[in-house]
Amino acid sequence: MDSDPIQKKTHISQIMNTSILSVDSSVTAADAAKMMEDTNVGAVVVLENNIPVGIVTDRDFAIKIAAHSYPIDTPVRRIMSSPLISIDPHSDLWIASDLMSTRKVRKLPVIDDDKVVGIITSSDIVKHIADH
Repeated sequence: MDSDPIQKKTHISQIMNTSILSVDSSVTAADAAKMMEDTNVGAVVVLENNIPVGIVTDRDFAIKIAAHSYPIDTPVRRIMSSPLISIDPHSDLWIASDLMSTRKVRKLPVIDDDKVVGIITSSDIVKHIADH
């Protein structure tokens, strides 16, 4: 049983994506969307005084900007999901999976000492399990 790779503990830091985008909460939705397009990411972490306070995902743009007709120059603080649901880089993969499931989120910023160090997505977890 010990040789089963899925049973081994995998820490978030081992599979998180360190290519993350963060913006100040005053940045407009249009500017954030352009940055997301330019860097090919599906979420931006929102900072206030350099502390992570929320997240804006591609889904937030679809729901809040498109479906609810928020102006495109709305500051991201108005469309972000907050409080921020995040995880520690030393947490186990299964903790992240459970957190995503119970909180109904697909992206978890990885926070270490009030700094964003990465992001883990439900796709990252599925890929890791499939590869092992």
